[in-house]
Amino acid sequence: MIRLSEDTAIPPLTPQLLRIVTEPNTTPDTESEDPGAYKYLSEIKSPEDVKKLSNAQLELLAKEIRHKLIHAVAVTGGHIGPNLGVVELTIALHAVFSTPKDRFVFDVSHQAYVHKMLTGRYDQIHTIRQYEGLNGYMLRTESEHDIYGAGHAGTALSAALGMAVGRDLAGSDEEVVCVAGDAAFTCGPTFEALNNIATSTKKLIVVLNDNEWSIDKNVGAIAKYFNALQTSSTYSHLHRKAVDFIEKVAGKKARNLVHKVEEGAKGLIMPSVLFEEFGLHYYGPIDGHDVHTLIQTFKHLKEHDEPAILHIITEKGRGYKPALENPGKFHGLGPYEVKTGATPSAAPTASDIFARTLTDMAKKDKEIVAITAAMPGGTKLSIMKDELPGQYFDVGIAEEHAALFACGLATKGLKPFLAIYSTFMQRAYDMIIHDMAIQKLPVRLCMDRAGLSGDDGPTHHGLFDIGYLRPVPDLVHMQPKDEPELRDMLFTMAQYEDGPIAIRYPRGPIAGVPVEGEPKLLTIGESEVVEDGSDVALFGLGTFFTMAAETREELEKQGVSTALVNPRWIKPMDGKTIEEMARKVKVICTFEDHVLPNGYGCGVIEHLSDAGITTKVVRIGWPDEFIEHGNVPDLREKHGITVKHAVEKVLKALGK
Repeated sequence: MIRLSEDTAIPPLTPQLLRIVTEPNTTPDTESEDPGAYKYLSEIKSPEDVKKLSNAQLELLAKEIRHKLIHAVAVTGGHIGPNLGVVELTIALHAVFSTPKDRFVFDVSHQAYVHKMLTGRYDQIHTIRQYEGLNGYMLRTESEHDIYGAGHAGTALSAALGMAVGRDLAGSDEEVVCVAGDAAFTCGPTFEALNNIATSTKKLIVVLNDNEWSIDKNVGAIAKYFNALQTSSTYSHLHRKAVDFIEKVAGKKARNLVHKVEEGAKGLIMPSVLFEEFGLHYYGPIDGHDVHTLIQTFKHLKEHDEPAILHIITEKGRGYKPALENPGKFHGLGPYEVKTGATPSAAPTASDIFARTLTDMAKKDKEIVAITAAMPGGTKLSIMKDELPGQYFDVGIAEEHAALFACGLATKGLKPFLAIYSTFMQRAYDMIIHDMAIQKLPVRLCMDRAGLSGDDGPTHHGLFDIGYLRPVPDLVHMQPKDEPELRDMLFTMAQYEDGPIAIRYPRGPIAGVPVEGEPKLLTIGESEVVEDGSDVALFGLGTFFTMAAETREELEKQGVSTALVNPRWIKPMDGKTIEEMARKVKVICTFEDHVLPNGYGCGVIEHLSDAGITTKVVRIGWPDEFIEHGNVPDLREKHGITVKHAVEKVLKALGK
């Protein structure tokens, strides 16, 4: 065990808390790790070991954690920037509170790598986001210290309030601490929770981790509200309670440093006004990288029964120069070179092709506008942002608003393309039905990351959009098999005016090669028969068309006459081609990067049943369960989504 000295000195607050006094933000000296460098981190077996460290040792622990994170994530990929920004915060939380009795709820929870390292998982951090390794988010089944799993923003405050009320009803005394970034306060559920805290519980600690970033630079009035603090060189109208608190923590000298706002900033409104109107006592802002002050602050908040919000200022990517210079890129990325932060060059992704095509179309058609919900980098709409800023809108983490905003644009004759990850479009489902479909408003839904999202896991897999859009009357839904078809579909969407129309496309590269010339208009509901056959018909939807084509090759080698169809259209389905194939073959096999229940294959079965056709249907897709994180080929092998398994199923259905 670690032998520790006692250090209870409270460091003085600086004159300007809003200017973070940073350690040198340089790249680690070595390109490879030295395991012996982790003197303190290697001894942390549980959060109780953190409590035994002195202030000076905690600072060394923070340095070790950063070094370990930079090297580990360089191999696995992951959310390096957010985690580098919460090192001191997480240390302070575990130094004061005791999980799993006390409850930590991290909004999104992609910044929980440090928490995992301090709760007995340090020796597994190199497996983060790897198949059968640590999940990149909090996961209740992974550890008793992960009290609440999440992967979408804006959920933490409501969940934490539920835990606090549950504690109150049970008469227990555990602490509940919610950590939410400033971006979460652009999200509707966060404000819905704020509206209920003061009337629901007398004790809840909310930490506002303010770094100006979500995945990309925060936008909107709330972001400007918080940013005003970071750009001000002095406190402005500090609330009396906050001033008294500073004196209590750091002495009269620190209190005397608080002075009136300068002439140019007289209009600045402090967040204390906002939060105290909601009934929360506001403290801060304080330096989120000063572990000693954080510890003293949490001790103070722990002693008082009141809903409170602690506003801390942090740096996303702190301690790693490449991450500081490019916070958007280093929010979450694949493997990188430690010394430079460079990442391997990669082929253009479906998102790249989507954004490039849409931007080129928008240059010719001024009615085309693009909307994203805080994802200009992920959706690649940063291309349009740079080239056509007047036709680009980022509404922040507000998918419901984004959908309604698009509806309003559509009523004015514009052509809104709403680009949101498939997993996040779920949030706007009511708007898709109630506002788009019923009113037949031509909003173009562009669902990025449709299908398996691999290392991000179940909160990010886009495996449900066919199921939730298929029942919506009159909605058109499609998926391209390759790059040229993606361009054609986007062009077709721009011309469609009869109601909502949706496209799903994968994370990462898409098959096919670029073609010259303008994209062409597709006939809605008309599939492409690529090869004919008399024994089996394979319908390969979207990215799984390649698997269907390879399956055909294997079946043909075994003497099975096999047709190959590119369905293109999920809704309306090409019923004519499905029926023609079903009447001349013995087996139909569908392929889809989606769960099987209520998926494309399910639609084929329904159509044939309604037509009175009894041809056997074999389906290749994801099972009726939440798929874990990991390498895509490994997951496909585990769940039987391979050419080998498809051939076996088809032959079995043929009786061979």
